[in-house]
Amino acid sequence: MSAKTIRAQLASDPAVGAGNVLTTLMALDTGLDVPLITFDSAIDTHRAGEALTVRQLDRAVRARAAALHAEGIRPRDPVAVWAGTAADHVLSFLALARLGAIPALVNPRLDPDKAVIYIGRLRAAAVLADTERHALLTGRDTGAPLLPDLSAPATHDPADAPEPYRHWADDPVAITHSSGTTGLPKAVVHSHASLYAAVRHRLSLPRPQGSERMLSVLPAPHAATLIAVNLALSTHAEISLLSSQTGDAVLEAIESWQPRGVIGFATTWADLARHDLGARRTGSVALWWNTGDCAHEAHIRRLIAAGSRQSVTRQGRVTLPGSVFVDGLGSTEMGHSHFFITHTPDTERYGRCVGRPHAFVDCAVLGPDGEELPAGQVGELGTRSPTLALGYWNDSVTTYRTRVRGYFLTGDLVYRDEEGYYYHLDRAVDAVDLGGGRRLYTAVSEEAVLAACPDILDCTFVALREDGRVVTDVLVQPRDGADPGRDWAKEVAAALPPEVAATLREVTTAADGRIPLGPTGKVRKVLLRDRHSAQGGAR
Repeated sequence: MSAKTIRAQLASDPAVGAGNVLTTLMALDTGLDVPLITFDSAIDTHRAGEALTVRQLDRAVRARAAALHAEGIRPRDPVAVWAGTAADHVLSFLALARLGAIPALVNPRLDPDKAVIYIGRLRAAAVLADTERHALLTGRDTGAPLLPDLSAPATHDPADAPEPYRHWADDPVAITHSSGTTGLPKAVVHSHASLYAAVRHRLSLPRPQGSERMLSVLPAPHAATLIAVNLALSTHAEISLLSSQTGDAVLEAIESWQPRGVIGFATTWADLARHDLGARRTGSVALWWNTGDCAHEAHIRRLIAAGSRQSVTRQGRVTLPGSVFVDGLGSTEMGHSHFFITHTPDTERYGRCVGRPHAFVDCAVLGPDGEELPAGQVGELGTRSPTLALGYWNDSVTTYRTRVRGYFLTGDLVYRDEEGYYYHLDRAVDAVDLGGGRRLYTAVSEEAVLAACPDILDCTFVALREDGRVVTDVLVQPRDGADPGRDWAKEVAAALPPEVAATLREVTTAADGRIPLGPTGKVRKVLLRDRHSAQGGAR
């Protein structure tokens, strides 16, 4: 059976979903001995960086499923998983899904005190943790028993694993959490069908250039990683998963593993853009694939100048310098990016354009009362899609507050142009009303500064009200070697509309450590606003 036939069979089988791709492939009994999935840590007898075949992956998963079953884990048991490696999260997800349990993946960068509270709110049946986090949880009350150290090699006989659980479309299959930029992360529950809906759609399309050998630099506990793994298994593509998303780690992996595509979040692209990519061996990369927050034009342009791509011309297939960047907008709750736009060195549609919606998405720009707004008017993004999460685990209040007229309210401020392209302006919680029908959008302001000031690699706008007026503090991160005495305030002000420039109170340089980040790398602007309000600025 060919890979194309397997794709068609998986796409047409309604019983296939996020919880049973691996067991379905094993049942098809074809293509099981081709190395497909690589982790950056050792797996049982497999070295770090050694690619596992589908058969070897299944054996590792069954050994863990047998161990979990012996610990009393049963179908529909929520089990928290807190670990530092991509391997531990992916293998735990697959093993728990085989049992019909509900893995609740917790980001390793989550503050320990918050992790204890978060796990307690899950009302989990048990907690799986690696050695480091096992020690952090020992003696702490999460309301759930702490299972044996996740870092220990799997020693149970794979043959002792029970038969795979039979999933139904609406079965909860995973709980992943939001970025936690406004407080404690929200627990988002995905179903067997919702977490596979976008994969099923992609199986009906031609495979994009670069997706045959993908490096995943996504946070391992995120829903996007689970989708990426199932997409790779379903399309018989190679995937390597990193446990770190820093620019240095990603560049080392690109040079050593030579991927054709790299998938990640905007924070990684910003970190990569600080490096001289022309001096690194990035020629293998044809595709950069972004999900989550949309990326900044300045960072995209630096990335697509690197790598190489194939193109069909009158002279036949040729290799062109420069790569492709597929941007979009998504969230944990959306389950998959709902928009896409493709950038190459020859394209010019930027300005925070996130493109058009995918074919499986029905979206609208909504006003305060849920009314649909016409093209050109700014409102909150509402979206319907089979990829949407079921809601928030143990939090029906938040679940229903984020629904109106069947739409999920994303919290993003957007508008649509006459051609059907959508533009992202800001998160609703970060935008500030300037009066007179004008608003200050922090994300748009950051975009403008980065586009106008090439020596500023990244910046963060902190807008708040003080003494009845709007003031804005800007944290800039200049390129290495920039003149420390340079007047960044003058350059930032020149890049902004007059009404925004008039709110500037302070422009300061900031090292990475001064900018608080959530576990997925997003800037915690709520915390920055509190800090700057209390201090009267960045000092």
